Amino acid sequence: MTIQLSHEPVTVDRDHALQLLGEMLRIRRFEETCAELYMAARVRGFVHLCIGQEAISAGLIPLLTPEDRIVSTYREHGHALARGISANACMAEMFGKVDGCSRGRGGSMHLFDAQKRFYGGNAIVGGGLPLAVGTALADKLQHEPNVTVCFFGDGAVAEGEFHECMNLAALWRLPLLFACENNLYAMGTALERAQAQTDRLVKAAGYHVPAESVDGMDVLAVASAAQRAIDFIRAGNGPYLLELRTYRFRAHSMYDPELYRDKQEVEQWKQRDPIDTFAARLLQAGLVTDAEIEQLRQAAADEMAAAVAFAEASPLEPVEQLTRWVYSDATPEEQER
Repeated sequence: MTIQLSHEPVTVDRDHALQLLGEMLRIRRFEETCAELYMAARVRGFVHLCIGQEAISAGLIPLLTPEDRIVSTYREHGHALARGISANACMAEMFGKVDGCSRGRGGSMHLFDAQKRFYGGNAIVGGGLPLAVGTALADKLQHEPNVTVCFFGDGAVAEGEFHECMNLAALWRLPLLFACENNLYAMGTALERAQAQTDRLVKAAGYHVPAESVDGMDVLAVASAAQRAIDFIRAGNGPYLLELRTYRFRAHSMYDPELYRDKQEVEQWKQRDPIDTFAARLLQAGLVTDAEIEQLRQAAADEMAAAVAFAEASPLEPVEQLTRWVYSDATPEEQER
């Protein structure tokens, strides 16, 4: 079955369609659950939700091999879930519990799993970019055929790290995919009020890095563009930049009063909800039924309810362990754990 996109036809079979839709529903329900828990004061600290941006994680990350690497941002819950970090481990981390993927030490902004080659969220805007250059350089020097994907927001493009890392990646022809999740507002300032040049493709061209701008609300468009970029990089051609045009439906963080954008604008973007629009296209194409979509929604709800129960049952780290891993005297075995 072929579903026609605005730019090109993309072939998607029934199983793949269900997988994509199910992944987006899992991410959405995880985020909704986190919002509920935060409002109930059961999850503390900073929480940044990716509601509205699910098509990026679901469309791009499954294209990677287990050996490829991901460096993320503080809005990384969807990235972690799509990479295969369990909802249990992610939710326990939200609760600050020892069974969390960062043993409860990172919380919402610092999900991490070395075995999944998911090198964490990062609380610093643009802070993951130098790390990604490092992992990509390591793979190139060791002649490993891996790709590093570095997610960052539109606000990070104004940071020095972006320009330094684009320059080095281009000079050294690193196997690095720059994945810019452009949700138009960075933390709370409209893009055109913060950056003189708002075209990411122009900035990439300044470093001779090929780039493409993609509808980040369309999971198939994301997957198609991401596959082209990954193939280009894996063939030894150097870095590539994808601008994924998207929109977050919630505020920057749960602390954010959201005074910088009009509510009508948010409602207009919600008409392009990546989950609802994709489900409608699949129904129209006859690939899925309403009952199957409801089953996926229920499965996501059940999974996240179980993750909350797991997190609540998980213990806090013992006080006598709090200085462990603070310094570099851990054994290699301890570091692996």
